[in-house]
Amino acid sequence: MYTQINNLNTEIVSGDDALAIARASDILRQGGLVAFPTETVYGLGADALNSDASAKIYAAKGRPSDNPLIVHIADTKAVYELAESVPEKAVMLMEAFWPGPLTVILNKKNIVPDGTTGGLDTVAIRMPSHPVAMKLIKESGVYIAAPSANTSGRPSPTLAEHVIEDMNGRIDMIIDGGAVGIGIESTIVDLTGEIPTILRPGYITGKMLEEIIGDVSIDRAIIEPDPNLRPKAPGMKYTHYAPKGEVTIVESGQNDKKVIDKINSLIAEKTAQGFKTAVIATKNNAPYYNCDNVLIVGEADKGVTISANLYAILRKCDTIGAEYIYSEALNQNELGGAIMNRLLKAAGHRVIKVH
Repeated sequence: MYTQINNLNTEIVSGDDALAIARASDILRQGGLVAFPTETVYGLGADALNSDASAKIYAAKGRPSDNPLIVHIADTKAVYELAESVPEKAVMLMEAFWPGPLTVILNKKNIVPDGTTGGLDTVAIRMPSHPVAMKLIKESGVYIAAPSANTSGRPSPTLAEHVIEDMNGRIDMIIDGGAVGIGIESTIVDLTGEIPTILRPGYITGKMLEEIIGDVSIDRAIIEPDPNLRPKAPGMKYTHYAPKGEVTIVESGQNDKKVIDKINSLIAEKTAQGFKTAVIATKNNAPYYNCDNVLIVGEADKGVTISANLYAILRKCDTIGAEYIYSEALNQNELGGAIMNRLLKAAGHRVIKVH
């Protein structure tokens, strides 16, 4: 049986290895932990209907136990087994965006243990589109509870190497499926109220949702985090995605020159004090920074190039030992809301506005 959390001999396998997927499936059925790729980030999976297995996820991540887990499925029939009721708007969203980076929150049936839902009477469900994830769910025969496969608070993993950094020795197996495509976690929509509510922005935007189901609201915790709020979805309450150095966002509407000048001034000040610095910059602006560590995150007007790289860049800040990190605001693109949601959390909402 797979009962240990720490000091495990973590097996690292390829997602192309059919025998490895079979072993991973066996680990999940026996209550163990397997990290696997999805189209968003790498997930840390356990049997969602096994409360002891879910508890191992929280232990491995160092994750607060009131932070709910997302249940990954491979067939829409599973929704009716897990949820007490499935409203029409949920069906419309599933038909439009599944398999894909959308999580729906519904009232749960008793079959789903409180240990998986963070004690809530709702359940978060999604159907990933990544072929390795789908194969694992189908072959294991279990619904897989899976938050991101990182220690709690760290940037989410977009490469198997990131998972190894955080989880080697803590879990039974890591499946290497290469780089993920999207790079930020799924959009989460709560469908238990009268008006569907976005609890976490992602690749599926509010506009895309409204085109399918009409009016959608945004939870106030996305805009103004409340430390006293009991989280209804992953990422709503706690600090996330943060490197060890201090991250500060510098923004000035669309005036890039003012942002560049301010960041260069801050870099000069910290460098003179003997600190190691880094800049997170878009491709066009990168040449204008006077810093030894200019990390190009993507193209300003192409959100998916930024989302795919953001977490890897934040992790690189740790690799180079950056103590002060200055980032441009990365909101001038189609995924700006979702990207800034993650960046603001990484920065602890530390923002300098220049005029």
